[in-house]
Amino acid sequence: MDYNKFLYQKRKKEKELKANAVKQQLKEIRFGPETGEHDFEFKLRHAKNFLSEGNKVKAYVQFRGRAIVFKDRGELLLLRFLKELEEHGAPEQLPRMDGKRMMVIIAPKKTGGKK
Repeated sequence: MDYNKFLYQKRKKEKELKANAVKQQLKEIRFGPETGEHDFEFKLRHAKNFLSEGNKVKAYVQFRGRAIVFKDRGELLLLRFLKELEEHGAPEQLPRMDGKRMMVIIAPKKTGGKK
């Protein structure tokens, strides 16, 4: 009987720990190779909010049609995006091509005791 009570309390504690764990999501931000300054700043603000909430951000440049010729513009755009967000998060890897998308994933920086 005591052993069953022990197992019950153990499962109850595990369930409580799981409920209190922070659930991290992956938020996406889409750019085009010809993204303007205002759009860039707008999306940058959203990315900062996502990172401050503890979510990962997947930023990508979608190349459509003949725009694939401008891979260098897409890479410069993502590198600039990373530079602006370096105090809020760190990239998991440098920008890379994935089909017709150039993408980078940014993880939030760990901050000590924000609650």
